[in-house]
Amino acid sequence: MPQANIPANIGSVTLEYETIGSASNPAVLLIQGFGAQLINWPDQFCQMLVDQGFFVIRFDNRDCGLSTKLDGVVVDPNAVVAAALSGQELPPVPYTLSDMAQDAIELLNHLSIESAHILGASMGGMIAQTMAIEHPSRVRSLTSIMSTTGNPRVGRPKTSVLLRAGKLTRGSKETFPERQAALFKLFSGSLYDELEIREVAKLSVERNFTPDGTARQMAAIMASPDRTPLLKKLNVPTLVVHGLEDGLVQPSGGYATTKAIPGARLLAFPDMGHNLPQARIPEILDEIKRNTLRAS
Repeated sequence: MPQANIPANIGSVTLEYETIGSASNPAVLLIQGFGAQLINWPDQFCQMLVDQGFFVIRFDNRDCGLSTKLDGVVVDPNAVVAAALSGQELPPVPYTLSDMAQDAIELLNHLSIESAHILGASMGGMIAQTMAIEHPSRVRSLTSIMSTTGNPRVGRPKTSVLLRAGKLTRGSKETFPERQAALFKLFSGSLYDELEIREVAKLSVERNFTPDGTARQMAAIMASPDRTPLLKKLNVPTLVVHGLEDGLVQPSGGYATTKAIPGARLLAFPDMGHNLPQARIPEILDEIKRNTLRAS
Protein backbone atom coordinates (compact mmCIF):
# COMPACT_ATOMS: atom_id res chain seq x y z
CA MET A 1 0.00 0.00 0.00
CA PRO A 2 1.22 3.56 -0.72
CA GLN A 3 2.72 5.31 2.29
CA ALA A 4 1.48 8.87 2.75
CA ASN A 5 4.31 11.27 3.56
CA ILE A 6 4.71 14.84 4.71
CA PRO A 7 5.10 16.93 1.54
CA ALA A 8 8.69 17.71 0.63
CA ASN A 9 9.57 21.39 0.97
CA ILE A 10 12.33 22.10 -1.54
CA GLY A 11 12.97 25.82 -1.65
CA SER A 12 10.06 27.64 -3.21
CA VAL A 13 8.31 24.42 -4.25
CA THR A 14 6.47 21.82 -2.18
CA LEU A 15 6.08 18.37 -3.72
CA GLU A 16 3.40 15.89 -2.74
CA TYR A 17 4.72 12.34 -2.92
CA GLU A 18 4.05 8.74 -1.92
CA THR A 19 6.40 5.84 -1.29
CA ILE A 20 5.64 2.15 -1.69
CA GLY A 21 7.78 -0.72 -0.44
CA SER A 22 10.90 -0.93 1.67
CA ALA A 23 13.33 1.99 1.67
CA SER A 24 16.16 -0.55 1.95
CA ASN A 25 15.52 -1.64 -1.65
CA PRO A 26 16.83 0.13 -4.78
CA ALA A 27 14.77 3.25 -5.46
CA VAL A 28 12.65 3.81 -8.55
CA LEU A 29 11.41 7.36 -9.12
CA LEU A 30 8.26 7.64 -11.27
CA ILE A 31 7.71 10.95 -13.09
CA GLN A 32 4.32 11.61 -14.64
CA GLY A 33 3.43 13.56 -17.75
CA PHE A 34 1.70 16.74 -18.76
CA GLY A 35 -1.17 17.51 -16.37
CA ALA A 36 -1.02 14.01 -14.84
CA GLN A 37 -1.01 13.39 -11.09
CA LEU A 38 0.88 10.73 -9.16
CA ILE A 39 -2.26 8.57 -9.10
CA ASN A 40 -2.00 8.29 -12.89
CA TRP A 41 0.69 5.66 -12.26
CA PRO A 42 -1.50 2.53 -12.03
CA ASP A 43 -1.46 0.89 -8.61
CA GLN A 44 -0.88 -2.44 -10.36
CA PHE A 45 2.23 -1.01 -12.04
CA CYS A 46 3.60 0.33 -8.75
CA GLN A 47 2.89 -2.84 -6.78
CA MET A 48 4.53 -5.03 -9.41
CA LEU A 49 7.66 -2.86 -9.18
CA VAL A 50 7.61 -3.39 -5.40
CA ASP A 51 7.21 -7.14 -5.95
CA GLN A 52 10.31 -7.00 -8.18
CA GLY A 53 12.26 -5.67 -5.19
CA PHE A 54 12.12 -1.90 -5.67
CA PHE A 55 11.31 1.04 -3.40
CA VAL A 56 8.83 3.09 -5.44
CA ILE A 57 8.43 6.86 -5.25
CA ARG A 58 5.73 8.70 -7.17
CA PHE A 59 4.99 12.40 -6.91
CA ASP A 60 3.02 15.32 -8.28
CA ASN A 61 5.03 17.64 -10.50
CA ARG A 62 4.84 21.34 -9.73
CA ASP A 63 1.61 22.93 -11.01
CA CYS A 64 -0.23 19.62 -10.67
CA GLY A 65 -2.05 17.58 -8.06
CA LEU A 66 -1.26 18.60 -4.50
CA SER A 67 2.16 20.11 -5.22
CA THR A 68 2.87 23.85 -5.44
CA LYS A 69 0.84 25.84 -7.97
CA LEU A 70 2.15 29.02 -9.51
CA ASP A 71 -1.26 30.63 -9.21
CA GLY A 72 -1.45 34.07 -10.76
CA VAL A 73 1.39 33.44 -13.21
CA VAL A 74 -0.30 33.76 -16.60
CA VAL A 75 1.29 32.05 -19.58
CA ASP A 76 0.05 31.94 -23.16
CA PRO A 77 1.19 28.48 -24.30
CA ASN A 78 0.07 29.21 -27.86
CA ALA A 79 2.49 32.15 -28.03
CA VAL A 80 5.30 29.97 -26.65
CA VAL A 81 4.53 27.21 -29.17
CA ALA A 82 4.41 29.67 -32.08
CA ALA A 83 7.73 31.26 -31.10
CA ALA A 84 9.43 27.90 -30.57
CA LEU A 85 8.31 26.52 -33.93
CA SER A 86 9.29 29.69 -35.81
CA GLY A 87 12.68 30.08 -34.13
CA GLN A 88 11.76 33.45 -32.65
CA GLU A 89 12.65 34.63 -29.15
CA LEU A 90 10.42 32.95 -26.59
CA PRO A 91 8.16 34.95 -24.30
CA PRO A 92 9.03 34.64 -20.59
CA VAL A 93 8.08 31.35 -18.94
CA PRO A 94 8.07 30.69 -15.17
CA TYR A 95 10.11 27.48 -15.42
CA THR A 96 11.52 24.89 -17.83
CA LEU A 97 12.07 21.14 -17.84
CA SER A 98 15.43 21.76 -16.16
CA ASP A 99 13.62 23.27 -13.18
CA MET A 100 11.28 20.29 -13.04
CA ALA A 101 14.26 17.92 -13.21
CA GLN A 102 15.81 19.83 -10.31
CA ASP A 103 12.56 19.33 -8.37
CA ALA A 104 12.97 15.58 -8.79
CA ILE A 105 16.60 15.75 -7.67
CA GLU A 106 15.58 17.72 -4.59
CA LEU A 107 12.98 15.08 -3.78
CA LEU A 108 15.71 12.43 -3.86
CA ASN A 109 17.76 14.67 -1.56
CA HIS A 110 14.78 14.99 0.78
CA LEU A 111 14.60 11.20 0.95
CA SER A 112 18.39 10.85 1.37
CA ILE A 113 18.62 8.82 -1.84
CA GLU A 114 21.96 9.14 -3.61
CA SER A 115 20.81 7.67 -6.92
CA ALA A 116 17.73 6.00 -8.36
CA HIS A 117 16.32 4.25 -11.39
CA ILE A 118 14.31 6.95 -13.19
CA LEU A 119 11.10 6.21 -15.10
CA GLY A 120 9.27 8.98 -16.91
CA ALA A 121 6.14 8.94 -19.06
CA SER A 122 5.41 11.53 -21.76
CA MET A 123 6.54 14.90 -20.29
CA GLY A 124 7.91 12.81 -17.43
CA GLY A 125 10.18 11.09 -19.95
CA MET A 126 11.49 14.50 -21.00
CA ILE A 127 12.16 15.36 -17.35
CA ALA A 128 13.86 11.98 -16.83
CA GLN A 129 16.09 12.58 -19.88
CA THR A 130 16.96 16.02 -18.50
CA MET A 131 17.90 14.48 -15.15
CA ALA A 132 20.23 12.05 -16.91
CA ILE A 133 21.85 14.91 -18.84
CA GLU A 134 22.18 17.41 -16.00
CA HIS A 135 22.57 15.07 -13.00
CA PRO A 136 24.12 11.87 -14.40
CA SER A 137 25.47 10.63 -11.07
CA ARG A 138 21.93 10.51 -9.65
CA VAL A 139 20.48 8.35 -12.44
CA ARG A 140 21.23 4.60 -12.22
CA SER A 141 19.09 3.72 -15.21
CA LEU A 142 16.67 5.57 -17.47
CA THR A 143 13.31 4.46 -18.84
CA SER A 144 11.65 6.89 -21.25
CA ILE A 145 8.04 5.96 -21.96
CA MET A 146 5.96 7.45 -24.81
CA SER A 147 8.24 10.48 -24.92
CA THR A 148 10.57 12.33 -27.28
CA THR A 149 13.85 14.22 -27.55
CA GLY A 150 12.73 17.83 -27.81
CA ASN A 151 13.50 17.91 -31.52
CA PRO A 152 10.39 19.62 -32.94
CA ARG A 153 10.57 17.49 -36.09
CA VAL A 154 9.87 14.23 -34.25
CA GLY A 155 7.24 13.01 -31.82
CA ARG A 156 4.72 15.63 -32.91
CA PRO A 157 1.00 15.01 -32.31
CA LYS A 158 -1.11 13.95 -35.23
CA THR A 159 -2.88 16.93 -36.79
CA SER A 160 -6.24 15.21 -36.33
CA VAL A 161 -5.53 14.80 -32.61
CA LEU A 162 -4.52 18.45 -32.20
CA LEU A 163 -7.64 19.71 -33.97
CA ARG A 164 -9.99 17.68 -31.77
CA ALA A 165 -8.01 17.84 -28.51
CA GLY A 166 -8.21 21.61 -28.20
CA LYS A 167 -11.91 21.59 -27.42
CA LEU A 168 -11.59 18.69 -25.00
CA THR A 169 -8.94 20.37 -22.85
CA ARG A 170 -11.25 23.28 -22.03
CA GLY A 171 -14.19 22.93 -19.69
CA SER A 172 -15.45 22.73 -16.15
CA LYS A 173 -14.42 20.53 -13.26
CA GLU A 174 -17.73 18.68 -13.56
CA THR A 175 -17.12 17.65 -17.18
CA PHE A 176 -13.46 16.68 -16.67
CA PRO A 177 -13.96 12.87 -16.49
CA GLU A 178 -16.10 12.87 -19.63
CA ARG A 179 -13.61 15.09 -21.49
CA GLN A 180 -10.65 12.96 -20.40
CA ALA A 181 -12.35 9.81 -21.64
CA ALA A 182 -12.94 11.42 -25.04
CA LEU A 183 -9.42 12.88 -25.13
CA PHE A 184 -7.66 9.60 -24.37
CA LYS A 185 -9.79 7.81 -26.94
CA LEU A 186 -8.05 9.97 -29.56
CA PHE A 187 -4.56 8.69 -28.83
CA SER A 188 -4.73 5.58 -26.62
CA GLY A 189 -4.83 2.99 -29.39
CA SER A 190 -6.54 -0.39 -29.54
CA LEU A 191 -6.17 -1.09 -25.82
CA TYR A 192 -8.16 1.97 -24.75
CA ASP A 193 -10.00 1.35 -21.47
CA GLU A 194 -12.72 3.96 -21.05
CA LEU A 195 -13.82 2.79 -17.60
CA GLU A 196 -10.26 3.03 -16.24
CA ILE A 197 -9.77 6.51 -17.74
CA ARG A 198 -13.02 7.77 -16.25
CA GLU A 199 -12.23 6.33 -12.81
CA VAL A 200 -8.74 7.89 -12.67
CA ALA A 201 -10.09 11.19 -14.00
CA LYS A 202 -12.76 11.24 -11.29
CA LEU A 203 -10.16 10.59 -8.59
CA SER A 204 -7.88 13.25 -10.08
CA VAL A 205 -10.51 15.98 -10.15
CA GLU A 206 -11.56 15.15 -6.59
CA ARG A 207 -7.94 15.48 -5.56
CA ASN A 208 -7.19 18.71 -7.46
CA PHE A 209 -8.26 20.63 -10.55
CA THR A 210 -5.74 23.18 -11.88
CA PRO A 211 -6.18 23.74 -15.63
CA ASP A 212 -3.92 26.82 -15.57
CA GLY A 213 -1.09 24.61 -14.33
CA THR A 214 -1.15 22.54 -17.51
CA ALA A 215 -0.66 25.71 -19.57
CA ARG A 216 2.50 26.50 -17.61
CA GLN A 217 3.74 22.91 -17.97
CA MET A 218 3.19 23.09 -21.74
CA ALA A 219 5.18 26.32 -21.83
CA ALA A 220 8.01 24.57 -19.94
CA ILE A 221 8.10 21.83 -22.59
CA MET A 222 8.15 24.24 -25.50
CA ALA A 223 10.72 26.56 -23.89
CA SER A 224 13.19 23.71 -23.35
CA PRO A 225 15.82 22.98 -26.02
CA ASP A 226 16.33 19.95 -28.22
CA ARG A 227 18.09 17.40 -26.01
CA THR A 228 19.43 15.27 -28.89
CA PRO A 229 23.07 16.49 -28.87
CA LEU A 230 23.35 15.89 -25.11
CA LEU A 231 21.46 12.59 -25.19
CA LYS A 232 24.19 11.33 -27.54
CA LYS A 233 26.71 11.83 -24.73
CA LEU A 234 24.84 9.80 -22.10
CA ASN A 235 26.31 6.68 -20.58
CA VAL A 236 23.35 5.17 -18.74
CA PRO A 237 21.34 1.96 -19.28
CA THR A 238 18.29 3.14 -21.19
CA LEU A 239 14.98 1.58 -22.15
CA VAL A 240 12.61 3.37 -24.51
CA VAL A 241 8.97 2.25 -24.51
CA HIS A 242 6.54 3.45 -27.15
CA GLY A 243 3.19 2.50 -28.63
CA LEU A 244 2.97 2.48 -32.40
CA GLU A 245 -0.63 3.78 -32.16
CA ASP A 246 0.43 6.83 -30.12
CA GLY A 247 -1.27 9.87 -31.66
CA LEU A 248 -0.07 12.41 -29.07
CA VAL A 249 3.67 11.72 -29.15
CA GLN A 250 4.07 9.87 -32.41
CA PRO A 251 6.48 6.89 -32.54
CA SER A 252 9.14 8.98 -34.29
CA GLY A 253 9.81 10.45 -30.84
CA GLY A 254 10.61 7.04 -29.41
CA TYR A 255 12.71 6.05 -32.41
CA ALA A 256 14.68 9.31 -32.16
CA THR A 257 15.27 8.81 -28.43
CA THR A 258 16.55 5.27 -29.03
CA LYS A 259 18.84 6.44 -31.83
CA ALA A 260 20.23 9.33 -29.79
CA ILE A 261 21.16 7.51 -26.55
CA PRO A 262 24.09 5.11 -26.94
CA GLY A 263 23.06 1.52 -26.23
CA ALA A 264 19.39 2.36 -25.72
CA ARG A 265 16.92 -0.46 -26.28
CA LEU A 266 13.46 0.03 -27.80
CA LEU A 267 10.33 -1.81 -26.70
CA ALA A 268 7.55 -1.02 -29.17
CA PHE A 269 3.96 -2.30 -29.05
CA PRO A 270 1.81 -2.27 -32.22
CA ASP A 271 -1.45 -2.07 -30.22
CA MET A 272 -0.43 0.54 -27.61
CA GLY A 273 -1.06 4.26 -27.82
CA HIS A 274 -0.34 7.08 -25.38
CA ASN A 275 -1.21 5.03 -22.33
CA LEU A 276 -0.10 2.16 -20.10
CA PRO A 277 -2.64 -0.59 -20.87
CA GLN A 278 -2.92 -3.30 -18.24
CA ALA A 279 -2.31 -6.00 -20.83
CA ARG A 280 1.17 -4.62 -21.57
CA ILE A 281 2.29 -3.80 -18.01
CA PRO A 282 3.88 -7.21 -17.22
CA GLU A 283 6.09 -7.15 -20.32
CA ILE A 284 7.01 -3.50 -19.79
CA LEU A 285 8.01 -4.22 -16.20
CA ASP A 286 10.06 -7.25 -17.21
CA GLU A 287 12.03 -5.05 -19.60
CA ILE A 288 12.39 -2.31 -16.98
CA LYS A 289 13.80 -4.87 -14.54
CA ARG A 290 16.20 -6.12 -17.21
CA ASN A 291 17.32 -2.54 -17.88
CA THR A 292 17.98 -1.85 -14.20
CA LEU A 293 20.21 -4.93 -14.05
CA ARG A 294 22.46 -3.30 -16.65
CA ALA A 295 23.28 -0.55 -14.14
CA SER A 296 26.64 -0.81 -12.45
